[in-house]
Amino acid sequence: MLAVPLLAVGGCKREDMAVQDKSRTWSVSHLLPHGRVVQPPVPGTVSPDDNHPPAPQPAVIDAALLARGGQRYAIYCTPCHGRDGIGDGMIVRRGFPHPPDLHAAALRRMPAAGLYDVIDRGYGVMYGYGDRIGPADRWAVIAYLRALQRSGDVPASALTADDREKLDQAGPGREPSR
Repeated sequence: MLAVPLLAVGGCKREDMAVQDKSRTWSVSHLLPHGRVVQPPVPGTVSPDDNHPPAPQPAVIDAALLARGGQRYAIYCTPCHGRDGIGDGMIVRRGFPHPPDLHAAALRRMPAAGLYDVIDRGYGVMYGYGDRIGPADRWAVIAYLRALQRSGDVPASALTADDREKLDQAGPGREPSR
């Protein structure tokens, strides 16, 4: 019984496994089509690095688009950016680096296409959400974000009496009921 494992281990020679025949990417090959080791991609292959232009921006921003954007924002953005966009989400409270305040002047000035690209590919420590948030939903999140940015500029005197009452009931640091 002891001889079997010893024979198995003895059959593996490190130098045989480390030094073996291989082909380099651009080497000539008489076995493969096109005469080279590297082969063209199969027709219809899409590279994950392809630069696709953004989906067209919606012509109309309506309540349904904002609601969808708010829903997607709540799912994907609030863990880091927080519900109000100031960058105090739950994972930030647990030690993750602070994301930028979405109300900052630089982000207010950023074109919508730039925000679309950040959502798609990420920026800094933020990873891209292009594989999780579809193109139409990215525009919905951007519409919601723009509404969120503008909401901080509304003076209390411009609110309806009903909205002011909801804010008063919520108290400091709490979000009013909808």
